[in-house]
Amino acid sequence: MTLPADRDFDLLRNGAVRYAKGEAAWVEGTVVDTRGAPVAGALVEIWQCDQDGYYHHTGDSGKADPVFQGFGRVAVGKDGAYRFRTLRPARYGGRTPHIHVKVKLDGADLLTTQLYVAGDPANARDFLWRRLDQRAQAAITVPFAAGSDGLRARFPIVVRT
Repeated sequence: MTLPADRDFDLLRNGAVRYAKGEAAWVEGTVVDTRGAPVAGALVEIWQCDQDGYYHHTGDSGKADPVFQGFGRVAVGKDGAYRFRTLRPARYGGRTPHIHVKVKLDGADLLTTQLYVAGDPANARDFLWRRLDQRAQAAITVPFAAGSDGLRARFPIVVRT
């Protein structure tokens, strides 16, 4: 994957240009440890395909829309909160819509997972999602609900530190 020069929280704005395809969404939550304490200083990264199903990586051979940032990184504050402006994930290559999520702390990877859209009919056909038991599916599958400024998805993250 080729990371964009712009790697901030807003995947819908890449430099000075704005991505207008798909449904705008806020993905937000907190990163806490197994005791419920915020993990201040953690980095949360997300990456996903554009609305047409292409990633910024060599496998898609330059097909990804250059306006969609496709990757974002934010540092978690004292309260453990993080927030991204992106789009409701789109399908690609037969996969159900999802967003890749990684949490790092002090250079170590604490978690790599995927966030899925609750109620998406493609979930049950997805080879990764359907291998999970109901508890695991519930932990990584969240609704994208209508809000005043687009869709909102709340994705709480618990990690071992």
